[in-house]
Amino acid sequence: MNTRYMHEDFLLLNDTARRLYHDHAAAMPIYDYHCHLPAKQIAENKQFDNLTQIWLYGDHYKWRAMRTNGVPEKYCTGEAGDWEKFEKWAQTVPACLRNPLYHWTHLELKKPFGITDRLLNAQTAKSIYDDCSAMLTTEPFCVRNIMRQWNVKLVCTTEDPLDTLEHHKAIRDSGFEIAVHTAWRPDKAMAVENLEALNRWIDALSELTGCEINRFDDYIEALRKRQDYFHQNGCRLSDHGLDKPYATDYTAEQIRTLFSKIRSARTLTPGEQEQFKSAMLYEFGLMNFEKGWVQQFHIGALRNNNSRMFAQLGPDTGFDSIGDFEIAQPLARFLDRLDAQGKLAKTILYNLNPKDNEVLATMLGNFQDGQTPGKLQFGSAWWFLDQMDGMIKQLNALSNLSLLSRFVGMLTDSRSFLSYSRHEYFRRILCNLLGEEVQKGWWPSDMTLLGQMVEDICYNNARAYFEMTCP
Repeated sequence: MNTRYMHEDFLLLNDTARRLYHDHAAAMPIYDYHCHLPAKQIAENKQFDNLTQIWLYGDHYKWRAMRTNGVPEKYCTGEAGDWEKFEKWAQTVPACLRNPLYHWTHLELKKPFGITDRLLNAQTAKSIYDDCSAMLTTEPFCVRNIMRQWNVKLVCTTEDPLDTLEHHKAIRDSGFEIAVHTAWRPDKAMAVENLEALNRWIDALSELTGCEINRFDDYIEALRKRQDYFHQNGCRLSDHGLDKPYATDYTAEQIRTLFSKIRSARTLTPGEQEQFKSAMLYEFGLMNFEKGWVQQFHIGALRNNNSRMFAQLGPDTGFDSIGDFEIAQPLARFLDRLDAQGKLAKTILYNLNPKDNEVLATMLGNFQDGQTPGKLQFGSAWWFLDQMDGMIKQLNALSNLSLLSRFVGMLTDSRSFLSYSRHEYFRRILCNLLGEEVQKGWWPSDMTLLGQMVEDICYNNARAYFEMTCP
């Protein structure tokens, strides 16, 4: 047995698990259908100068851990140099035992850097930083080659409807063999909490589309033009970040009146905000169906909780948390509105609060159409839940209440080119979960049956589910 920490059988605790992983999961390509990789960096085939740039820039997971470990902000998002920031991260890693960051850190050092002989800590920080930084400046470690090392076949980034998609076009024109698609993320189009920002966004949409936007119908027409543009550029799925689903009753006339109030910057009441968001979410659902897109709903984040740090650093800097919202009734009403008209698109539901695992897993069965296998999907464990315990709970809820065999599997949901290790992490956890239950005699020890299911979850199901071109 290899005694290195990150040995080949990491997390694989029995023979069945090891066979499933090594013979079936490990070699499957990666179909990363939801991420936040910067398309510009892929277009430019970026070469990072050092390990901090590829590993710590923009990583709010690590920033949260560092702050919790007493590291001042200047070493997280501030003015400290790259080596100084990395040194503080290395000092934090030993304190991360039993946090998934400890696993992710050493998985990412193992691949693509090949470092398995050292644990990251204060004593090894300089040698690891120097070794990895030296590798990153060489041609095998440009971002495209990192993606190739992981056998990535497709990634789907996430862009605002106002994005020009120029970088996606440049990637296609370059002949890069890994498919890089975009997902339409129109959250700003329904963000009525800040009317000044929303009206600026609408004005930009008006200028971009050449549509004068004074009425709600104008607004939808302009959004459809942008969706047409995204579709022409290979987009086949949308992504919606919601604190909760919206399905309040409204009339067409009420929404027209509310849009007039928005354009004249008159504040909407909380009830009016709910009505407008409900109308927008419904319109987006119709648009997704008409285009034949998959729609994704990420539900349950409570964002920007620290007002002091939000004023200092802005959003997406590590001050979000799990929200506690009612989702079952409004989600059922929203899906039913679309299904009743025969216009419910393929849908993936993600929850951030683990209390909602069974809620979402049972919601799927209400709207499956008996024609498209796994039309409604319970999305992979997301954000704070994409760790071992969260993944196992999601897999168990999905298995108990739906069909695990139809699951479209893991995604990175990350801005980092090193995060493909999350696919390896998920695959090891999946294989070990199945292996342990087979060893207990719960399921037949049929490696053909089990191996096919593992391969499908790792890659085949996603490739069949999404209508995006892929090598």
